[in-house]
Amino acid sequence: MSPKYVWFTVVCLVGVVLDQVTKFWIKANIEYRETGITVIDGFFDIVHAQNPGAALGILGEVPYARYLFVLFTLIAGAVIINMATQLKPHEKFLPIVLGLILSGAIGNAIDRIINEGGRVTDFLRFHTEGAPNLQSWLYDNIGMTEYPSFNVADIALVVGVALFIIHYLFLEEKPEASEGPVEATEA
Repeated sequence: MSPKYVWFTVVCLVGVVLDQVTKFWIKANIEYRETGITVIDGFFDIVHAQNPGAALGILGEVPYARYLFVLFTLIAGAVIINMATQLKPHEKFLPIVLGLILSGAIGNAIDRIINEGGRVTDFLRFHTEGAPNLQSWLYDNIGMTEYPSFNVADIALVVGVALFIIHYLFLEEKPEASEGPVEATEA
């Protein structure tokens, strides 16, 4: 097996397993919508939340949203796998990046399939209850004082997409532009 496939497969599998194990632990040990585990008082807690939609609950109330999300994951997965097959055999960076993105998509799709109502289990909660000045500034300027809860799959997706964008904008070798128009030669 080509090294690119090894990197892609290992990162994807590790991401999905880590995501599902953490979600299983959360559901088994923390009651839904009850007080979670305070990690940093007034700033970071481990909680049990269920999100019926995408980021920030978008499309959560749309009928059949779970099926749309699963269909989107299947299409995105096919595109990502196709991209991975196009990479050079010894490439490492992009297979890791694509593996992260796919693992995040698969992790949340598994939740949508197995959880009631197609909900995704979230558990990492960052908030500003311990910093009243910051809380008031955030509310006045952004309209919220807490970042929506998220999970390992979300982290993999965000990090993977960010690295992909960085690679595309700054690291990818661009073909050199010619200095002028190419002139036709006569035979």
